[in-house]
Amino acid sequence: MQKIKGTLIPIGGNEDKGIEADEMYTLEFIDEGILYHVVKEAGGTDANIVVIPTASSIPVEVGENYLTAFNTLGCKNVEVLDIRSIEDSETDRAKTLIKNANCVMFSGGDQSKIADKIGGTTIHKILLKRYKNESGFVIAGTSAGAMAMAKQMIAGGSASESFIKGAVKMYKGLSLIPELIIDTHFVKRGRFGRISEAIAQYPKLIGLGLAEDTGLIIKDNCFEVIGSGMVIVFDGRKIKHNNHSVLKVGTPMSLTNMKTHILSNGDRFNIKNKNIEVLPIEAPFI
Repeated sequence: MQKIKGTLIPIGGNEDKGIEADEMYTLEFIDEGILYHVVKEAGGTDANIVVIPTASSIPVEVGENYLTAFNTLGCKNVEVLDIRSIEDSETDRAKTLIKNANCVMFSGGDQSKIADKIGGTTIHKILLKRYKNESGFVIAGTSAGAMAMAKQMIAGGSASESFIKGAVKMYKGLSLIPELIIDTHFVKRGRFGRISEAIAQYPKLIGLGLAEDTGLIIKDNCFEVIGSGMVIVFDGRKIKHNNHSVLKVGTPMSLTNMKTHILSNGDRFNIKNKNIEVLPIEAPFI
């Protein structure tokens, strides 16, 4: 596994009230505590921050929401890059902003829009190169923006279904962290079944279910949990029974010996060797 110099910060989401209940139409809001970590990792309030609301169906409103949130934290150099097509990804302004950014922040919404309109473009290649080779370069994303970081990306699927083959839809993401499959709003929306099917399809990968107001700081093949909620880790390396490949779509599945861990603020996980470091019980709550 290549030593990566940059930092990823996937966040589980925490939307504010928008014009409709559906996630595609709501404004995403990130708790200031998590945004503080994003700014800190990017180098502080003088950092160049680029917000990309491509996933949202209301990108102008979402962009303004992030401008307000980052300005509240004292950030002075925040730009919104409103990409709605592949052509928008190839503009000189887009390339310049991504080349000069200390942090790129992807909003929530529909992760497939990120893959379709940014995946494979020049700015996608710039993001990959800078993330691999530049210390202090941060790529953050909430909800859809977090899920798009994976190579095997969950594109949708019913959370209300039981563990049914075909309930989860997979799609190619941005491949920033190919070792992981990321799901968000995990606890509130009951997405245990769909990430379990994703791991049944790709048992060599690690599944992460991020609760709202919860994120990860991923550096050097390790992550630390930040925020107020939990992260559930799904490790399928030692699965003993997995009938996904032999069942018809719509059939209930079974999966045995999949290891899970529940981690919270300050806990750490090594993606390479799967070791866990949890805060001692006597540690004070921060």
